[in-house]
Amino acid sequence: MAGLKDDPVLGINDMIETREETEIKDAVIDKVREEGGQGDREMAPMGNSIHRSGSRPQLDLSKAAIQGNSEERDPTILLPNQSDDISHLALDIGGSLIKLVYFSRHEDRTINDKRKKTVKERLGISNGNRRSYPILGGRLHFVKFETRKINECLDFISSKQLHRGGIDTHGWLSEAPANCSAVIKATGGGAYKFADLFKERLGVSLDKEDEMDCLVAGANFLLKAIRHEAFTHMEGHKEFVQIDHNDLFPYLLVNIGSGVSMIKVDGDGKFERVSGTNVGGGTYWGLGRLLTKCKSFDELLELSQRGDNRTIDMLVGDIYGGMDYSKIGLSASTIASSFGKAISEKKELEDYRPEDISLSLLRMISYNIGQISYLNALRFGLKRIFFGGFFIRGHAYTMDTISFAVHFWSKGDAQAMFLRHEGFLGALGAFMSYEKHGLDDLMVHQLVERFPMGAPYTGGKIHGPPLGDLNEKISWMEKFVLKGTEITAPVPMAPPGTTGLGGFEVPSSKGGTLRSDASALNVGVLHLVPTLEVFPLLADPKMYEPNTIDLSDHNELEYWFTVLSEHLPDLVDKAVASEGGTDDAKRRGDAFARVFSAHLARLMEEPAAYGKLGLANLLELREECLREFHFVDAYRSIKQRENEASLAVLPDLLMELDSMTEETRLLTLIEGVLAANIFDWGSRACVDLYHKGTIIEIYRMSRNKMQRPWRVDDFDVFKERMLGSADKKPHPHKRALLFVDNSGADIVLGMLPLARELIRRGTEVVLVANSLPALNDATAMELPDIVAEAAKHCDILRRAAEAGGLLVDAMINTLDGSKENTSSVPLMVVENGCGSPCIDLRQVSSELAAAAKDADLLRLASPSV
Repeated sequence: MAGLKDDPVLGINDMIETREETEIKDAVIDKVREEGGQGDREMAPMGNSIHRSGSRPQLDLSKAAIQGNSEERDPTILLPNQSDDISHLALDIGGSLIKLVYFSRHEDRTINDKRKKTVKERLGISNGNRRSYPILGGRLHFVKFETRKINECLDFISSKQLHRGGIDTHGWLSEAPANCSAVIKATGGGAYKFADLFKERLGVSLDKEDEMDCLVAGANFLLKAIRHEAFTHMEGHKEFVQIDHNDLFPYLLVNIGSGVSMIKVDGDGKFERVSGTNVGGGTYWGLGRLLTKCKSFDELLELSQRGDNRTIDMLVGDIYGGMDYSKIGLSASTIASSFGKAISEKKELEDYRPEDISLSLLRMISYNIGQISYLNALRFGLKRIFFGGFFIRGHAYTMDTISFAVHFWSKGDAQAMFLRHEGFLGALGAFMSYEKHGLDDLMVHQLVERFPMGAPYTGGKIHGPPLGDLNEKISWMEKFVLKGTEITAPVPMAPPGTTGLGGFEVPSSKGGTLRSDASALNVGVLHLVPTLEVFPLLADPKMYEPNTIDLSDHNELEYWFTVLSEHLPDLVDKAVASEGGTDDAKRRGDAFARVFSAHLARLMEEPAAYGKLGLANLLELREECLREFHFVDAYRSIKQRENEASLAVLPDLLMELDSMTEETRLLTLIEGVLAANIFDWGSRACVDLYHKGTIIEIYRMSRNKMQRPWRVDDFDVFKERMLGSADKKPHPHKRALLFVDNSGADIVLGMLPLARELIRRGTEVVLVANSLPALNDATAMELPDIVAEAAKHCDILRRAAEAGGLLVDAMINTLDGSKENTSSVPLMVVENGCGSPCIDLRQVSSELAAAAKDADLLRLASPSV
């Protein structure tokens, strides 16, 4: 229970892990728990509110409420008295690229969930106590187009009606009246150059925002709001940096576009452009186009990947007969003069390879930008330098060169850092210039990044048209797969090697080992979920690190990818069966398999492409991919069958438990919780067990193997509190949070009997379950029906469930036929805010956070895959 506030009874969870399971379940137990437990990713600082200086008009929050049920992670917050004038599109129109940031709301849900109403009343949660946001539980999308193809950008905006409030298919803003002149925020030189074109084509006016204001606002937001936004890149190694938000300022922001601006940032809204250079991305592209005849920036970068700058650059070794100049610390491979060999060699331009010219040019420009940036940082005493702008494009050699220059000239005192959303700073800042954007008040734990399939969400190349509905996604994917073309840039490749020292060192890898966009960072869709909170029982949120498996290690990554790949066909079969096995379901299943495989291939090629990668991120990506192709619950029928089988034997188990002494019963209950958790359909060994006996036989066999001492064994302390001792009276817990895992035996034969015992002793029990389906894990929506069936066999459960609002709609036939409402502590169900097999305690539902505040007993389910 490392990472949770000290409590002697908390060690009851995960006292032992079973050895019967193999495949995915075994892998989780053997690899995760030996290293200290599994959650999801790492913890962001609690209460880290993002606030920009300056006032703006306030929203009308009267009668604000969560609409419907928040079974999913991102409920809509309705502001019925707020006018619909919140725009949701902003542009950064540069000389080379157009960057768009646009906002979309989630689909309204109107399910009337009486359970949630009862829980909110019990836990003191009300809509009035929740912070309300104009973002209303939506998503930020990031898209780019080449400026020379501006008509494609205009077509994209028009097709989605972004200039008129969006297509009104998801309860979004109504289309503006035809005679209403819409206004879009824009920044960059193109906001002036193309203003008339936007007016002519779309009938909108561009409200120009200052470019520097937007860059700084966008950078500050990303560095505060995205956990793994910043990273270093040295010698081909990418490492994400956790920024201390209290120590963010001051820093130097270097934006590399056509030219370069260097901005000293002292705080929100406080900055100064202190320097710059006209040698930037435009210089590289312009000279490169003249010297190599390349037709695009990306083509020029691809050429550099195959280049060898030693054929054209003069190195120190060329001057000193192959020797180092060790006295001043220069190696023989150091570049003494870019393009220097062209002076002495009797060659014409056509005698040099375009690949070598491109690499030499790239290194010359990147190195000088890095050096000038460091000199400006030195001038102002800044240790931290962030580089942004689409010149970088996640290109490994570019980042290595800049990093080496900063490291070399600072003697390691300063550090170059790069941004995942490097090209979208201006567009995001322009979006934030709207008076009612609502991003200022978001906190880190309320942002979730997801990666849907295909264009236009990739941060590297644009891979096809913007995709609309599901059928478009499938058709586009099938078309390109048939041609042997990539889906989202995923092709398996050899483990990437070092890219050399960068800067003025010669790269040690050439050719196809690391292609030009191998380090390109995919930019996902940023989901804004105001109802997520940090789990309040974490002892030190800043130190919380759920992931203990380092997937940046290629062998570890390959192992888990093999496990997930081998499990994929079976998962597809179950997903298709869950949708009736129709032709449509088979087509969607095939699309899911291809796209998830593409994600795996992309991450095998570049593990950090989607940000810092942990096992739980990988598992959540799989579930999101299933949902993207409308497989809501692939294990639905299996869960139902397992629940029915377990409920059928529950009466016999309860009778067996009631016949035991208190001490024996308590130990048997804990053994039963551990034993029942092996019923996981993510495990092939578990599935094999089903063919060797009934559920109750397997349960009892496993329970008998749970012999003490366990790896983490606080049972004696737990027993003393529950039963008392010679000199101590029993001290019942006030509230227990029981995190449930698998449907069937895990819940029915493991968790419910334990909950029953706690209720019997006066403890409130809260069952915590997933908000969305994942494998055979139970959801908060399913639990009330399971409890209602179990309550037919037990008056203790029936009275507690009634008190907790779980039997509002259920007709319960009690054992003795009585209908008396004997007072009882409640049995409640809350959702955890998660749709993955692993929970992330950085981001839990508000109702779980509220339930945890008075909890003094916690049982976490072991991780499952």
